[in-house]
Amino acid sequence: MRTLVVALALVAGASIAHAQAPAQSCQAQAQAKKLAGAALNSFMTKCQKDASASCDKAAADKKLAGAAKSSFSKKCVSDAVGSK
Repeated sequence: MRTLVVALALVAGASIAHAQAPAQSCQAQAQAKKLAGAALNSFMTKCQKDASASCDKAAADKKLAGAAKSSFSKKCVSDAVGSK
């Protein structure tokens, strides 16, 4: 019974995290807009900053702290930005 509850909690957590992810990564949006040069740099900087704020809020909502918060935020931002 306990493993069922843990499994359901993990699935629910994954669903929530997936629902918070942007529709497209920053890189995909930049490619769709055909940005280059200074426009690309400006867009990516703003997009990364916005993603960082959003991920920090999500970490706070999940009441994460320390290494768990750092790990979550790093992966969240990386997914949102679309790092290679």
